Amino acid sequence: MGEPGDPRWTASDFVRRVGDDVPVVLGADPCTPQELVGLLVAHVARRVAEREGEPPAHVVLSHPPGWGPHARALVHAALRDAGLARVTLLPEPLAVAADHAENHRARAGLLAVLGVGSHATTSALVRLAPNVEHELLAWSEEADRWAGADLDDLVFAHVAAELGGLDPAQPHLLPAVARLRRDCESAKRVLSGVPVTAVPVHLPDGRVDVELTRERFEELARPGVELAVRGLERLCRGHRPDAIALVGGTARTPLLASAVAAAVPGRLVLAAAPEACAVRGAALAGRRLLLGPDTGPDHGETSVLVHGDDPSLRFPVGQLAWDDAESAAPPPRPPVEITPLDLPTPLSVKRVVRRGLAPIGRSRRGGRSERDPRHRTRHDEDGR
Repeated sequence: MGEPGDPRWTASDFVRRVGDDVPVVLGADPCTPQELVGLLVAHVARRVAEREGEPPAHVVLSHPPGWGPHARALVHAALRDAGLARVTLLPEPLAVAADHAENHRARAGLLAVLGVGSHATTSALVRLAPNVEHELLAWSEEADRWAGADLDDLVFAHVAAELGGLDPAQPHLLPAVARLRRDCESAKRVLSGVPVTAVPVHLPDGRVDVELTRERFEELARPGVELAVRGLERLCRGHRPDAIALVGGTARTPLLASAVAAAVPGRLVLAAAPEACAVRGAALAGRRLLLGPDTGPDHGETSVLVHGDDPSLRFPVGQLAWDDAESAAPPPRPPVEITPLDLPTPLSVKRVVRRGLAPIGRSRRGGRSERDPRHRTRHDEDGR
């Protein structure tokens, strides 16, 4: 979250730092990780309310399995300060298990989960149970060892070497380097479906395309992939999973699937949108909370992340952001009685962190309300 193109005002991977006393610094202002989590979830809730025409009845937030009672309490407090009180926290492996049980009719058995995110790799064993809560038997999280961001760095290093050296510290190259890092991530994903792609490099004197083949990419990625698979193999030692679920954007990499199939016995399961498994599972858990355990299945595809079956369309190299105008508008909804969602006034991240992320309705110094009409115009003009 933050302002694109300016690393001083951009924060990433703060979710796994919840409870850490070291703050996240945006510009010159320190922010706790849980404050940023609260601001981010409130933003998502606003977008949902705008899109669906009604506020969410409940929020289910999936989180790393390493969060203990202290971290969960901090996040609950941050979410209450952001105007969200009806929130359930659910460990990511259990959210993945809920999605797996729904989509694969798995009502019992042992599920192994390997999640490769941007900054951490998680292995977990979950016991599926019919009509009751699934049980998290064991898990291990290997942060700062190998994850999707490391693959992005390898692609970036390959491109820089092909160009004869690219110094990311040179001030006049900062915009080009920031854009190149996003294109390297896109190229990594595109190679899940095509044998070769080109990474565009937008230098001050013109654009240069650097070719990258899947064979070369897998050569770069193999040591890290094997490290992640060994972690899952250790966790499954003495157990034979009925199924193995690969989740996270890096799960699309064919090398990861083949390495897991060769090392861990069990039926390999790869969802159509593996980066959204925990999100769908959290939504299913929320439906169960609201409507009860006997709710009938709903197998319609609702993920807004899926833009087509062609990986080159889903993750276009060189595109900076999705254009919402390109997506089809949702079908008209029947008239409903809309209850306004009491959420924070939209603020830019820069303005929020400068004000110290004061709780909604009062300033941290005990001053006037954020909803004071005398201040509303200033915030609305700058709010995003």
